[in-house]
Amino acid sequence: MEATEIRRLVALEDTHWWYRERRAILRRELRGLRPGRALDIGAAGGGNTRVLVEDGWDATATDFSEVAVQVARERGLKCLLADARDLPVAPGSFDLVTAFDVLEHIDEDYLVTEQIAKALRPGGRTLIAVPCDMALWSAHDEAVGHVRRYCRESLTAVVEKGGLQVERLWSWNVLLRPLVARHRRRSTGSDLAETPALVNTALSAVVMLERHLPVTSLKGVTLFLRARKPS
Repeated sequence: MEATEIRRLVALEDTHWWYRERRAILRRELRGLRPGRALDIGAAGGGNTRVLVEDGWDATATDFSEVAVQVARERGLKCLLADARDLPVAPGSFDLVTAFDVLEHIDEDYLVTEQIAKALRPGGRTLIAVPCDMALWSAHDEAVGHVRRYCRESLTAVVEKGGLQVERLWSWNVLLRPLVARHRRRSTGSDLAETPALVNTALSAVVMLERHLPVTSLKGVTLFLRARKPS
């Protein structure tokens, strides 16, 4: 992701409906896990890293961008400048690894899942999020540096190739998929932009409704996956 996109994301993520609900998903996934050491790959400005810290984790952010690392450190977070394909961490040193919107940026995505497995202790877990369905490919994907969008089979395959066992795989942003698809067909660049307050509130209400509906097996805009390193 370009430096300008990272700065734009950081400016938006505290209030934007998309990022707020994704942080809520992370918080729900942390329930029942004993806080330990966590690594947040591709952390950008560290929005998800802050969730980990607030939940009691000893969390370290990593990013390939010097701008992202600088922003994360300005926020008081531990951060490493690192390539996700070659993480400078000790094997088996983390209890949890998160990678939101990382794999789709990298040609050799299997190297990233191998590095995640290497970083995790036996029994440790990872939480991954990626954009789904090439039918939604648009100028936005090109503007933010995506290489691909995933289907359930391709995401499962690359995670298992890395040596991890999939525990759960589900869709997110299902209810708003038709609206997103329509918007993406007209897009000429990145979608990262400030949303008017009333629109932001309305979209937040819709996406939060998914928490209570059985829609996670349907097609959405994002795929979430939770996996475990074998003991």
